[in-house]
Amino acid sequence: MAVYTEVTDEELQAFIGSYDVGRLLSFKGIAEGVENSNFLVHTDKASYILTLYEKRVNPDDLPFFLNLLQHLAGKGLSCPTPVPSKDGILLGELAGRPAALVTFLEGMWVKRPRVEHCAELGKAMAELHLDGRDYEGFRTNALNVDGWRPLFDQCSDRSDDVLPGLGAEIASELDHLEKAWPDNLPNGVIHADLFPDNVFFLGDELSGLIDFYFACNDALAYDIAICLNAWCFEKDLSFNVTKARALLKGYTSVRPLEADEYTSLPTLCRGAALRFLLTRLFDWLSVPEGALVTPKDPLEYLKKLRFHQTIEGTQAYGLER
Repeated sequence: MAVYTEVTDEELQAFIGSYDVGRLLSFKGIAEGVENSNFLVHTDKASYILTLYEKRVNPDDLPFFLNLLQHLAGKGLSCPTPVPSKDGILLGELAGRPAALVTFLEGMWVKRPRVEHCAELGKAMAELHLDGRDYEGFRTNALNVDGWRPLFDQCSDRSDDVLPGLGAEIASELDHLEKAWPDNLPNGVIHADLFPDNVFFLGDELSGLIDFYFACNDALAYDIAICLNAWCFEKDLSFNVTKARALLKGYTSVRPLEADEYTSLPTLCRGAALRFLLTRLFDWLSVPEGALVTPKDPLEYLKKLRFHQTIEGTQAYGLER
């Protein structure tokens, strides 16, 4: 369920009337997603996605996100494009929430990505990184290595309720990563949440990237590490090196890795696994009784983290230097 704020017909009519998008024909809530309220809007001109930004999103970050989408779309990247109102404003207000209207992308996300999907993702991610090089906005990654320990501190006293010994295991990994984390890698705009449900395909062809609301400035190769975690493990959590090789070759066919990025990839993969372990752990322990959203299992990322801890070099991910 991803409609947290209900919108009346009258409110929506007035909001859509402030845009030059035609006459409203219909709208319905979109069930997928966990951060914001999303609606599919049909007018007599086109279809759009209307997003109401809920309390977990910092309103001060919204200009960064919306201007980034406009910038990337202008470069030719296939992503939702914010629609300006008749007054030229990208961010409005609806039902007491900040709200924006963006273009609708055709396509579907794939629940079981194949090798060819991973290759397409790698190419699109590299294009995003190149297209974002001259974006003037800046947003610090609040969930980078400096943010992991404060997040863990909020749930460390209950972590062993999820799995005995989990707290000590996380604390040990934090100690390692805080010392080993690279700080000299090429930096720029990253998506930071390119999970399969944020990548649309038409058949085997990638049709667009969506949900940029974790986008920030960080090491470009960290985005790759997030995707290796999200795309290259099977349902039994075994690592599929063929998918990893395809993802990395797709990426490097557009933007070759620098030497430090190549050697740092195992550490970045450990960090990405820990980041999602921690955010899932926090959500798992914080979800109120009767909540409509079921939190995701944090132990999935513990198992992925343990795999990356066994990796000694990037060649284990299928990419030769």
